[in-house]
Amino acid sequence: MTEFVIQPPAQASIAIAGSSARFPIRRVFCVGRNYAAHAREMGKDPTREPPFFFTKPADAVVPAEGTVPYPPLTSNLHHEIEMVVALGQGGANVPAERALDLVWGYGVGVDLTRRDLQDTAKAMSRPWDWSKAFDASGPCGPLHPVASIGHPSSGRIWLSVNGEIRQQGDLEELIWPVADVIAYISQSVALAPGDVIFTGTPAGVGALQPGDEVTAGVAGIGEIAFRMGNRPT
Repeated sequence: MTEFVIQPPAQASIAIAGSSARFPIRRVFCVGRNYAAHAREMGKDPTREPPFFFTKPADAVVPAEGTVPYPPLTSNLHHEIEMVVALGQGGANVPAERALDLVWGYGVGVDLTRRDLQDTAKAMSRPWDWSKAFDASGPCGPLHPVASIGHPSSGRIWLSVNGEIRQQGDLEELIWPVADVIAYISQSVALAPGDVIFTGTPAGVGALQPGDEVTAGVAGIGEIAFRMGNRPT
């Protein structure tokens, strides 16, 4: 039995729909600007180019329920609704035609973004970590296994704030679909069971305020609902 000099951190995990078991998280990859309309609203050309990625710590993924804490150091916190992919198998240089075999299940998540910090990082050619990888920056609903829902490739993806629709699109609009994303990541790093992928957000991202009620969903997967907490003092 391995002896550690400090108590090891708890294993980050995601709930599984209809089960008391949980999905252990190894790493979290996020695809940047994977919907053309969102790329345009961010001032970028959505021409099909190799996708790019950023990451979040595993424990940044928290339940998308109850109250999600409003983070410090920002006055412009944005919501980004995403379909989440959880891998049950790994591999390197995985062909796109085999990539979906790695998927264990799917969920609904939100990539919370400190947009003001991101804009500053972009202007200074610095990494995005402080804008994307903060505590509780990845609220996620329960995962649904492929055995139950198959592989969603079309259907509405949406998010509302206080009952007002902010984001709305269709999974068909993904520039890089799930199989391509998995294949591309596997060319750079060896994927492993427990890896999680946030697949990108449609247009309509916008600011969240303390107390806002967020509801969101992906057709064929499910819906989530949570409240933003108060600003830290």
